Amino acid sequence: MRVTFLGTGSAMPTGERFQTGLLLEGDEGTLLVDCGSGALHGLARTGVGYEGVSSVLLTHHHLDHVADLMPLMKARWLAGEEHLEIAGPQGTKALVDGLLDVHEYMQDRLDLTVREVGPYGFGIAGFDVEGYETRHSMYCLAYRFGEAAASGAEGSGDDSRGVFTFSGDSDAFEGLANFAEGSAVLVHDCSFPDDVDVSGHPTPSQLGEALSGHEIGRVYLTHLYPHTDGRHDEMLESIAEAYDGDVRVAEDGLSVTIS
Repeated sequence: MRVTFLGTGSAMPTGERFQTGLLLEGDEGTLLVDCGSGALHGLARTGVGYEGVSSVLLTHHHLDHVADLMPLMKARWLAGEEHLEIAGPQGTKALVDGLLDVHEYMQDRLDLTVREVGPYGFGIAGFDVEGYETRHSMYCLAYRFGEAAASGAEGSGDDSRGVFTFSGDSDAFEGLANFAEGSAVLVHDCSFPDDVDVSGHPTPSQLGEALSGHEIGRVYLTHLYPHTDGRHDEMLESIAEAYDGDVRVAEDGLSVTIS
């Protein structure tokens, strides 16, 4: 499994980070997880491109996670692609129907499949996925991805685990840390430094406390607001006060192989 960060930013653009988007490449298929503004441009910079992604999985429906959904649909249509599957939590069908009501000319341009998923196991694009409800201002799901033949994170020093977990947007809490236990890679929301406390997103100290005692191969911080600019080292040090694992700050375009 290969994970590429298409967008690691937030609802407040910086010019350096697109909004949330992750590209997952596995032996059986490719999957776009979230589709915020700029994610489509990030996807076009990969070897996969928007032509190569026929399945999208949404964590929730805030604008910075779905803004490029309609542009993706149009780009695939113009490129001659015929199919698109969109999956996400409750309300995803209403979201897509509403977008198509506004952009009527896109109706029936693609063979569109929309399905809703929840906090349980399901399959999509060749990945085995488990959902978990997070703590956010809107209903949101974290996802745990696995492939039968995958194990370990490249460069992590641990080749026994092949699980990738994405927190979506969420406070840091014990239940979500338990959900990520044993992952080769965890990508976790860490939107603000410690002196900015906003409900629905964790600060570094909160994240470190939640992860304390858990076994995770590597943690990447994402969903970074402009408030974090120039303060990454400080944030990592704050997490390290409670959690001694491998923690790094994600950047747009970074790829991680879980092999």
